[in-house]
Amino acid sequence: MNYPKTYKSNNCRNFMEIKGLVNTLHSLERKLIPFLDKYSNFNEIVKNSGMQEIEVMRSLQWLENKQVLKIETKETKLILLTDKAKVYKELPERIIINNLSEKDTTLEKIKEKTKLSDIEVNATIGLLKKKAAIEITKDQTLKIRLNEEGKKLQSKKTIEEELFNKLLKNNLELDSIKDLEKLAFENLRSRGLLTINLSKERSIKLTDLGKQLVKEKIDTNIIESLTPAIIRNKEWKKRNFRGYDIKINVPSINRGKRHFVDQSIEYIKRIWLDLGFKEMTGNHVDTAFWDLDALFVPQDHPARDMQDTFFVGHNRVISKGKLPEELSKKIKEVHENGWTTGSKGWGGKWKPEIAKELLLRTHTTVLSARTLSKLKKEDIPAKFFAVGKVYRNEALDWKHLFEFYQVDGIVIDPDANLRNLKGYLKEFFRKMGYTDVKIKPSFFGYTGISAEIFAYNPIKRQWVEVGGSGIFRPEVTKPLLGFECPVLAWGIGMERIATSYYNISDLRQIYGNDLKMLREVKEFIK
Repeated sequence: MNYPKTYKSNNCRNFMEIKGLVNTLHSLERKLIPFLDKYSNFNEIVKNSGMQEIEVMRSLQWLENKQVLKIETKETKLILLTDKAKVYKELPERIIINNLSEKDTTLEKIKEKTKLSDIEVNATIGLLKKKAAIEITKDQTLKIRLNEEGKKLQSKKTIEEELFNKLLKNNLELDSIKDLEKLAFENLRSRGLLTINLSKERSIKLTDLGKQLVKEKIDTNIIESLTPAIIRNKEWKKRNFRGYDIKINVPSINRGKRHFVDQSIEYIKRIWLDLGFKEMTGNHVDTAFWDLDALFVPQDHPARDMQDTFFVGHNRVISKGKLPEELSKKIKEVHENGWTTGSKGWGGKWKPEIAKELLLRTHTTVLSARTLSKLKKEDIPAKFFAVGKVYRNEALDWKHLFEFYQVDGIVIDPDANLRNLKGYLKEFFRKMGYTDVKIKPSFFGYTGISAEIFAYNPIKRQWVEVGGSGIFRPEVTKPLLGFECPVLAWGIGMERIATSYYNISDLRQIYGNDLKMLREVKEFIK
């Protein structure tokens, strides 16, 4: 292809770039371009182009995206007189001073002479009195105060007056006034005489590409969209079509995706499944028997109060469920005297009516209890996990929720020990992005050997408490399994470990449905 001599070598690329750009210009851009090398001020462009302000603004933004020009905006804060101030030729205090003689003058005479309203006179008199320029005698007459030379104390114009007189002639930029004038401005502004108006002045500056573009002869009679009339009249043969600009910036489209909590749950489940665990599932509503009694929680424990647990019922009457007949006999014995576990139990009388009460499960450990009750000796060793929602009657704050997900796990194995427990937890948290795990002695009601779990967060560089763990007590395992066997167990708050990954400091943010956060939150670990 033979290019014009002026576009040889490096200019060949520029020539093709310009021609390609011209082909994609919108009709509004084409109409505006001839004025860009003549005017740089936005208002002048609007005035001389004959286009509407919105059309000019939109066209300039499109051209800026195409790197033809840069839009520069200068914001200026202008001091303006309010409508109240515009009626004055000078400030009210000067008007009153000029109408005060050295003799006593009554308030009524001042109002009559100055033609000021009662409110204006009273406010100004108070201001002058504050400045010690006048005094009011006992008989309510006004007297101007004189200096040692016998002149009025307010004979010279104040800074407020000088600023006011300037503004009578022209508006001033706020940044242009001096320190003392700033104090005068604040005084006048507090009196409702001055205001600030934010003025934006836009101008354009052509880029090198833009300077070349304005020299081009641009066809303004193009076809933007094809219509039946254009086809019938065969105008498409005489006119050029506008080309598509495949490089132009377009608004980003937010694709649909799973909530990051769902992503976290899916990932956590995958970890346990890969470690050979089977998933436990169950109902969100269960009896106190499975949720508390089977886990050796005494029937007078505070957790059973309405303040801590959501009971299910109607008109303050708690609904009742059914109990497994044979197992409930063993649980009764365990609570009252320890049964055959070697424990003394809790003493007192175990009441089946309390165990029948329906509630929203307070932990997913209820699933562990149900799972253990179904196991036989030939099923052991076995490993199970659960990730499910639990409910506590908690006051909502930055670190407490009344609905949250709990990650539970149990390992039933005659050879299980604390070293195994730490190994499982360490592997899980390693895959969750934590570098190390500590388990520290603690106390939990249904584990004989109990430990709190602390995981080291490499981002925050600190140890974070993430849950509880231990080995189930014989009072839990023997009645459920029918025989004694060590059972490793743990319960972890899922939101607490996920928030560290997402850098969320307030648990309430997780379920706040903030669209901006949901769009921008990073994907979970892959």
